Amino acid sequence: MYDVVVVGGGIVGLATAFKLLRRKPGASVLVLEKEAEVGLHQTGHNSGVLHSGIYYKPGSLKARVAVRGAAEMVRFCEEYGVAFELSGKVIVATSEEERPRLEALLERGRENGVPGLRAISPEELREIEPHARGVAAVYSASTGIVSFRAVAEKMASAIEEAGGHVRTSARLLGFRREDGTLRLHTEAGDFLAKRVVTASGLHADRVAALCGATPSARVLPFRGEYYRLRDESRRLVRSLIYPVPDPRFPFLGVHFTRRIDGEVEAGPNAVLAFAREGYRKTDVRARDLWEMARFPGTFRMVRKHWRTGLEEYYRSLSKTAFLRKLQKLVPDLTEDDLEPGGSGVRAMALERDGNLVDDFRIVESGGFVHVLSAPSPAATSSLAIADHILELC
Repeated sequence: MYDVVVVGGGIVGLATAFKLLRRKPGASVLVLEKEAEVGLHQTGHNSGVLHSGIYYKPGSLKARVAVRGAAEMVRFCEEYGVAFELSGKVIVATSEEERPRLEALLERGRENGVPGLRAISPEELREIEPHARGVAAVYSASTGIVSFRAVAEKMASAIEEAGGHVRTSARLLGFRREDGTLRLHTEAGDFLAKRVVTASGLHADRVAALCGATPSARVLPFRGEYYRLRDESRRLVRSLIYPVPDPRFPFLGVHFTRRIDGEVEAGPNAVLAFAREGYRKTDVRARDLWEMARFPGTFRMVRKHWRTGLEEYYRSLSKTAFLRKLQKLVPDLTEDDLEPGGSGVRAMALERDGNLVDDFRIVESGGFVHVLSAPSPAATSSLAIADHILELC
């Protein structure tokens, strides 16, 4: 019998188990992960940015946990010896039309309590990033880089050292209530729990439904595709260079990220994937595609944003189009500087009305706590999100 079982071995699930054992040493805690290793999907396929908290609507759950979560993640990395760097980041307005949005973004960040934010001139921008160009920019000193896969692996080790258990290759198959407890049926056997937390990322809605909940939103997978700067071209980017985001969408636009291993990524775009774990353009899964097609929110979203969607698909197929978008930030970039990079799939929760959920959504239901929506900056904020989850347990 476990006090708490966490379904999902991504960074949010692991952070929840880790935090519970910190709060209550001796508690019996189990993490169940369907894959053979932890952190293989969203945790291991993101850009590795420690976000500062500048983007999020004041008062939202994202805004409430972002700054605290980033500070906690830095302390975790320091305590457990995970390599990270507070490299700083510039957010660049490339036209006068973008300047008001940049100024509003700076004000939002200050309202959220983000440390180390300041407006900088084009001349200061060139001092920080010599190859970047813009009419104005914001510098975020507290933005950093880390491998969240490395963080997840260290969390799993810390959970085991504290007396908890992490069980891989243990896909959840179902459950039943039994004498006031919850019996979880998995591929690794049955487990009894007093409380269950589900943090299943790309399958969050399905796992919640498997546990008796009726989520109003459906997970929609968006693939983000990256190029990588060739070794000899890394000099073009010192740290992180971002555009001013389009406020209509919960994505930050194509940008440049110097990763903790020294590589520089350029991207991502955001295209609707045809499989929940569709990391390649050719990945198609009939069940995933059918569920998307029959959910009314999908058609309504496409009807609202079809033009933007086509532009994203065009950039997905055309290196030249992708390059043009990147050259707005770094004009010196050429096609020869880019080589194919990796990709990731982000789980976005979509409502029936066609609107994407742009906040964390965590609900309690009959002995379960379900993390139904945990988009960026979930990795950065995972330790603070865990506190919120545990308040519901």
